[in-house]
This record gives sequence, C-alpha cells and structure tokens, in this order.
Amino acid sequence: MSTPPANDPKPRRRIGSLNLLWPFIKPHWRLALGWLVFLGMSSGATLILPTAVRHMIDHGFRNSNAAAINSSFLQLFIVALVMAFATALRFYCISLLGERTLAALRAKLYAHVIRLDVSFFERNRVGELISRLGTDTEVVQALVGSGISVALRSAVMLIGATAAMIWTSPRLAGLTTLVIPAVVLPILIFGRRVQKLSRASQDRLADTAAIANETLNAAPAVKAYAREGIESHRYGDAIARALATARQRIGMRTFLTAVVIVLFFGAITLVLWIGARDVLAGTLDNGVLAQFVLYAMLSGGSMMGLSDVWGDVLRAAGAMERIGELFGEQATITDPPHSQSLPLPVRGGLRFEDVEFHYPSRPDAPALHQFNLDIRPGETVALVGPSGAGKSTVFALLLRFYDPQRGRISFDGIDLRAMTVSELRGAIALVPQETVIFGGTAADNIRFGRQDASDEEVHAAARAAEAHDFIQLLQNGYDAELGERGVRLSGGQRQRIAIARAILRNAPLLLLDEATSALDAQSEAAVQQALERLEKGRTTLVIAHRLATVQRADRIVVMDGGRIVAQGTHESLLAEDGLYAELARLQFVA
Repeated sequence: MSTPPANDPKPRRRIGSLNLLWPFIKPHWRLALGWLVFLGMSSGATLILPTAVRHMIDHGFRNSNAAAINSSFLQLFIVALVMAFATALRFYCISLLGERTLAALRAKLYAHVIRLDVSFFERNRVGELISRLGTDTEVVQALVGSGISVALRSAVMLIGATAAMIWTSPRLAGLTTLVIPAVVLPILIFGRRVQKLSRASQDRLADTAAIANETLNAAPAVKAYAREGIESHRYGDAIARALATARQRIGMRTFLTAVVIVLFFGAITLVLWIGARDVLAGTLDNGVLAQFVLYAMLSGGSMMGLSDVWGDVLRAAGAMERIGELFGEQATITDPPHSQSLPLPVRGGLRFEDVEFHYPSRPDAPALHQFNLDIRPGETVALVGPSGAGKSTVFALLLRFYDPQRGRISFDGIDLRAMTVSELRGAIALVPQETVIFGGTAADNIRFGRQDASDEEVHAAARAAEAHDFIQLLQNGYDAELGERGVRLSGGQRQRIAIARAILRNAPLLLLDEATSALDAQSEAAVQQALERLEKGRTTLVIAHRLATVQRADRIVVMDGGRIVAQGTHESLLAEDGLYAELARLQFVA
C-alpha cells in the first residue's frame, strides 16, 4: 500500500466512500433522531424571524401601533428562546454522535488492522497506519460532529428560505433563480480539484507521521550516528511538501469561496435593487421587501455554509477512502471453514514434508526448498546455519505467519492449515531474538504470556527466568513501569522478561530464537538451567548462531540455502568435517 504522489491522477476520492460511515452511525440512531428533531426546531424558529419583522414593520411602524410593536418583540424573544434551546440540544446530540462514531470507527479499524498478516506490516510503514488511525479518523469525526450538522442545517435553511422567498414575492424569487446555475457551476468545476488536493494533503501528512515514527523509535541510533540534523532536514522536507499541498488545497478552497460569494451576493444585490425600485413605484410593501431581504440573507448565508463545508466533506471523504483501503485489506492466513483440533494431550510432534516457500517480497528466491524434517514429541532440535539459511523461516511457518506454497507442515499429525490460528499459536511459546517490551509494568509484560495468570504464577516465572532479583530492585518492583520498548532495562534484562513470558505460557511447543544472545556469561549460565527445566516434556526448536548454546540439543539440524545439509549430534557433525565443523572452527578456534 504505497503512498501515491500528489500528482497521481489515479486516486479518485468519491463522496460515496462516506457510505462506509453508516455502520458506525446506525447503532446511535437515537442521537441522530434527536439531532434531526432539534435541527428542525432551530431551523423553523430561524425561518419565522423575518415574518415577525414584516409584521412589526407593516402593523407597528406604519400604523404607529405600540401594542403591535410590543407583541412583535415578545414573539421575537419567544422565537429566540426556542432557537437557543433547540440549537444547544442539537449541538449536544451531534457532538456526542461524532465522538461515539469516532470511537467505534477507531476500535473497528484497529481490531481489523491488528488481525492482518505479518506480510501486511512488512509492506506498510507503522507511521502511516498510525496516521490513518489518528489524523484520518479525526477528520471524519470533525465531519460527523459538526460538518454534517452545518451542511444539513444549511441545506434545510436554503430550502426553507428559498420557499419563503417564493411565498413572499414570486417575482423577485423568480429573478433570483436565474442566477443559481452561475453559483452552482463553480462548485462543480472546482470541487473536483479540491477533492484531489485533499487526498494528496492527507497522503503527505501520513508521510510525515511515518518519518517521525521511524526516527523517534530509533533515537539511540540517530544520536549514535549524529544524524539529528539530517533527520530533522528530512522531516522538514516532508513537512514542506505537506505544507505546499495544503497551501494549494486552501488556495483552491479560498478561490471557490470568493467566487461563490461574489456571484451569489452580486445576484441578490441586483434582485434587491429591482425590489427597491418596486417599493418606490408603490407596487411592493416595505415589510414585504424587508422580509424578502432577510430570507435572501438567510439563503445566502446557507449557501456560504454549504460552500464552506463542502471542502470538509471532500476532505473527510478522502480520509474515509484511505480508511476504506485498510478495511479492504484481507488476511490470507485465516481459519478453515471446518477446523480440526489438536488431539489431547498435545504431544508436540512436528513434520515438514517437501515444504517449498518463497517470501512474497522475494518470489524468485526460495527461502525453503524441498525441506523435510521430523521432530519427535519432547525432542530438542537446534537449527544452525549461516544468515539467510532459512532458520527463522521455519519459525515463521510454524507460527503460520505465512503458509508454504507447496508441501505440508503438521503438528501432532494435524495440518497447520486445518486448525484455527488461535489454537495453533496458543500451543506455542516464542522467545524472539529481538525482545518486545510494552510500556506497562514488569508484571504486565510477563503476563503478556498468559493474561489470566496470578501474581504468584508471574513471580514464579520470573524466578525461573532469573528475572525476579532485578525486578525486585526496581522502584515499585513488579509494578514498576518499564518505559516504551523497555528503555529502562538492559538488553539482558529484556530478554529474561521474554523468557519469563514463555515459562508462564507453559505451551507444549517452545521456539527459542537466540534466547540467550544478549546475556552475560553468568546470567546465560543461570538462564540455560532455567531453559533446560522448561524444555523438559516439551518439543523445543532452538535457533542459534553461537554453537555453544546448542550442544545440549538432542539433534542439530544444519541448514544452508533453505535446505537441510546435515543433521546429528555435536560430535558426529564435527566428525563429518562439513559446514557445521567449519562454523565451529570459525567460532572456537578464533
């Protein structure tokens, strides 16, 4: 989902994309109904005002009737009270409707995005996704919370004022209708240009969010390479591009607004000039002209309101189109229509049969080729080989981040594609090489392995992972906030938190991806003992570049170029004097 350039003619934003909002508004129909009722009351009260003014002029001022004047002003005050009451409640209903719609939209969008495949996140920048969750949804909320209200109120007032103008003076109203095409035509002509620029503006804002997200998440690397100035310049360039696009959009909307105002009020002025001459000629009453003037002003203000909010409608339509693109993304890794469950108790046997796999981004380079491997329940198997050999791909396929193009992977005899994704992943505990720490407490981060774990179970897992002691030294202990991405912990401490998660999960299949790579020698020895205890009774796959960490494995599988080139014990592989022996010499002899 690449971001199209600003001048790309292909992206076309259609107002129809706003139809995607209906499912989020529909549950709150009572608020929408209340808004419509109070909108009608406030608009009706506004449309009554000119009639009261006409009555005051014709029956009060002309006849010098104080009682008529008093009655007219009392009516005006009552109308003002109704207008105030209805306008306040209309604002309450539409504002709350906007907030609830925004909350539902964001929740649904996040729930959809978080369930997409890993390949989706490899293709898209997180900053752009955050922009769509934040900026784009706020644009939509602004439309629902105020823009729609202004647009519908302006439309109601325009229709009502126009009808009242016809009722007041059909002749003057007929002259006014002649100029309507001159006002509508610029909106249609320039509206498409505003539409295209609005889409481009949202895309450029997403670019800036993506750059900021990348650099701020990599702040230590930016500082280590003294790139603050370079990254600031890069972000500044993105801001400048967004500003240039916004300037074009604002300029076009400004021009459109000015043209509409000039044409509309110029036409109204011409019509009123004709009406004034009719008053002088005695063919039109003063009150009738005053009433027509007020309705003409209401009609003009409504036209301006529609013209002004039209740009917001187009902008929201563009934001909703971008959001719709995310909703249009579908996960390819899904549950089968009729799933099979793992036989109980889960034993942990694995089998790869003639597996062939190419990453979507590298279709010409096989990550696994004719890959066959049987792993017995409870066996500990170490995957060893140079970078790019396919070791991590084995883990990715076991977790069903991807499905192989050919071949079959089974877990206790059940094809991975025949069981639900949640059941499969629920039977696996993963300790990744790059530990992810969330911005919560130490206990929350360990409980990430099993949400319903008790405090005692969390503490026991931390002790087994040699994490209990350093957690106790933190201020507030297990309730200590670890900071975003665990910035308050060392690399080894973060890795022990990840190991504690795996211990807490207590899954029958354990995947260790360089699980001790960030530990010092003393901590590694302690954690190795914890892992040995954890591995008992479980099937364990270990990825290791440091050969010293795999010597305890029941079997070592040597991979190269997506194939298995050798397998056996540490001693037997050294005796073969193949790739494993070469890797061993590079580490041990050095």
